[in-house]
Amino acid sequence: MGERDLSALIENRETINKQLQRYGVKFGIYKNGNFEERFFPFDPVPRIITHSDYEKLEKGLTQRVTALNAFLADIYGEGHIVKDGIVPESFVYGSPGYLAQCEGLKPPKGIFAHIAGIDLVQADDGSWVILEDNLRIPSGASYPLIARHLCRRCSPITFKNNRIMDNRNYGVLLKQTMDNVNTGGINVIFTPGRYNAAYFEHSYLAEQSGAVLAETGDLFVDGNKVYYRGQNGPVRVGAIYRRVSDDFLDPLCFRPESLIGIPNIMSALRAGNVGLLNTPGNGVADDKGIYYFVPKMIRYYLNEEPILQNAPTYLPYYEDDRNYTIEHLDDLVIKDVAEAGGYGVRFGRDLTQEQKKEMVARIEKEPRRFISQEIINFQDLPIIQDGKMVNRKADLRAFVLTADKVHVWPSGLTRFTTDPESFVVNSSQGGGFKDTWVTIT
Repeated sequence: MGERDLSALIENRETINKQLQRYGVKFGIYKNGNFEERFFPFDPVPRIITHSDYEKLEKGLTQRVTALNAFLADIYGEGHIVKDGIVPESFVYGSPGYLAQCEGLKPPKGIFAHIAGIDLVQADDGSWVILEDNLRIPSGASYPLIARHLCRRCSPITFKNNRIMDNRNYGVLLKQTMDNVNTGGINVIFTPGRYNAAYFEHSYLAEQSGAVLAETGDLFVDGNKVYYRGQNGPVRVGAIYRRVSDDFLDPLCFRPESLIGIPNIMSALRAGNVGLLNTPGNGVADDKGIYYFVPKMIRYYLNEEPILQNAPTYLPYYEDDRNYTIEHLDDLVIKDVAEAGGYGVRFGRDLTQEQKKEMVARIEKEPRRFISQEIINFQDLPIIQDGKMVNRKADLRAFVLTADKVHVWPSGLTRFTTDPESFVVNSSQGGGFKDTWVTIT
């Protein structure tokens, strides 16, 4: 970091974390059948991305999200990419993320993934590699947003002396994204409620974007239009940034036992009377098995070569890839496409002989359920741990918002592990987060 004086931020680390805790910056996980809420610790030493790196990331992420939106519109429409043999039919229609209830759906402006969270790592050679696409309800933008705000308050001189891009425009970008698909009415952020672990993010983003924060009892559908129960009577809703998962969104369309959904909201969406961000059914595009095909999507829909590369990935669904995976198990990481949050990720080299036999048997029995990837020795970043500066693995979640054009937020959520032996940096695995600085020049 050289000339960058971060001493004031480091000295105020405990104060900043106490303020974050007071705000309710936490996340929730299900582990062994139990729900747990945890504080998400902040490290004041920022990740720094050079402007030239950011320009490449911006182009590559714009390209990728554009292709993913084209894929979603296609498979819920005519399905040309399947008919042309680019993606196997079973990978699309057999995906747990594919929702038959969304077939033929044409959302406002044809956009499915309005807010995408793309996870990347930077390899030792400096190149950026895509690990995962999150197109359903990607969370985490609020964390670097509030952390930067508190850091500025603790040490304004730090930001005066370091020429970095301002990240305070996320609320504006989010508003523009909602406005773009608003069909006439107010913008709403739809939350499961204050007991949800991400409630801080829901309320904070509502404040930042000027949207109304609403729970299920605040919204209803009448005549295929959505209304908010205002103090002076019903108010028409034109766009909803929903933070409720697909399964629970509409009890008349998905899970009938849902108590947090909005009955008939899917009918309002189909009628073109509300913009829903993100559109239901996006899970098929962030399926870890579909990830393998994203470079092919870019070539198919955009007639371009991918700017950002996937991690080298093998699909046991294909016999050659299945044989390679089994023969090179020690050199690969195996991912269960049905898992998320860092769960279902197994490094072959860490398995016992018995566990390897079990893994091989599972891969042979359910090849569609797994992918394997070469292990990327991605860069460590400095963090403060037990009062010392140490290096730990870290990834980056970049946020890409699609409105009249695609916008890549010049910031992002950098997550790190506190375990010196771990390559898994998900918050649910016990890590923390950093701010992400993008230099101006």
